[in-house]
Amino acid sequence: MHRLILMRHAEAEGRPPQGGGDIDRPLSPQGLSDAARMGEALAQRGFRPDMALVSVATRTRQTWEQVQEAFGDVEVQFLDHLYDANARTLRDEVEINEDSEGCILVLAHNPGIHQLAVEYLIESAASPAVLDRFSGGFPTGGCAVFTVDVAGRPFYEGWLTPASL
Repeated sequence: MHRLILMRHAEAEGRPPQGGGDIDRPLSPQGLSDAARMGEALAQRGFRPDMALVSVATRTRQTWEQVQEAFGDVEVQFLDHLYDANARTLRDEVEINEDSEGCILVLAHNPGIHQLAVEYLIESAASPAVLDRFSGGFPTGGCAVFTVDVAGRPFYEGWLTPASL
């Protein structure tokens, strides 16, 4: 793996559909639009994943459907254990797949995705300004992009949010 993209699902509706639970919450109209724009922004910057690891929640699946349109054919795995996963679970999944060539995108939920991004930033000795940028949280549809060295260590490369596009 030479690049890692950590992405939070786009904005979801506040309530699940009647008879559904949190896992069934769909994206809002704004979330659908933001996800499509985020996919285009990532692709324009050359951040095209070769593999996507996606939570099974409706909102993460819908986010993937929107961003994937900008990437073309990408290997995707929908994983039950990424739904509401903590940082350790997400990190374990990254490590399982770290020998893959290319770029991996992990599409999941807060607080796990935010916590993992901050852990990687601290481990790579990111600047105080970068750490401060992440102190406000990880907004819906946001992406933290890391370059990964030959030893598997991620280094901060960029931060994209729907509001910054």
